[in-house]
Amino acid sequence: MDLHRQEGILNLLAQRPFLTVRELQAEMGVSAATIRREIDKLHAKGSIKKVHGGIARLGNSGMYQRAVARPFVENLDLHVAEKTAISREAGKLVRDGSIILVHGGSTCFHFGRHVARRNIRILTNSMPLAAYLSENGTCQLTVGGGDLHREPGILFDPQVRQRNLFASQFFVGALRVSERGLLEANPLLVQHTREMAAVATEVIVLVDSHKFEDLHPKVALTFDKVDRLITDDGLADRDAKMLEDAGVDVIVAETGRDAHG
Repeated sequence: MDLHRQEGILNLLAQRPFLTVRELQAEMGVSAATIRREIDKLHAKGSIKKVHGGIARLGNSGMYQRAVARPFVENLDLHVAEKTAISREAGKLVRDGSIILVHGGSTCFHFGRHVARRNIRILTNSMPLAAYLSENGTCQLTVGGGDLHREPGILFDPQVRQRNLFASQFFVGALRVSERGLLEANPLLVQHTREMAAVATEVIVLVDSHKFEDLHPKVALTFDKVDRLITDDGLADRDAKMLEDAGVDVIVAETGRDAHG
């Protein structure tokens, strides 16, 4: 049975250059512990490359390791100046008395913290942000229901559209951004992003300038679903042109320092 599972994993990896443990669980119908044991055996044989959160096809591991999201607690303290500047610009778009959706992820957390004391209602499925707002915010807070996924730290309800949710704005981050749109490694985040975008009037993307790489095959949102994108002044000329060619309305947040320094 072990050899059968290992053969199945290798067959899946032949179709996709990277697979998460969660994806392998869904495909193989076994526990995460069983998947990790099989990964260890295949890695020891030199058949696959272990990377954070899953496995990669040999020869592609470096690229796909960078494409896997770091844990939230690690990301929170990365590129803080950029995320703070982006949050400041995003806050200018929020109207008093409005209802906004705020996604999970570290940039959205910084943004949520920035508007925590505004006269607005925040709907979020992010457990870290909900915890912060409950203790430090004065805004009205609605926390989405569903199952808890500890990493990436969100509550997910696959029936969200049936609950008649509505928001004037949806603020969302991304693992990466390319000419194909917003990219994610986690299938759950792909689905969640699409569900939330469908119940908001305006979709506003919050991503720092380090995110502009095409490193993962899963497209969470195409640019035709995006109303605005806010990034920082480290945005490369080629990425600015890509966004312009895609017809994206871009706001560049000034960090107040040399973005490359």
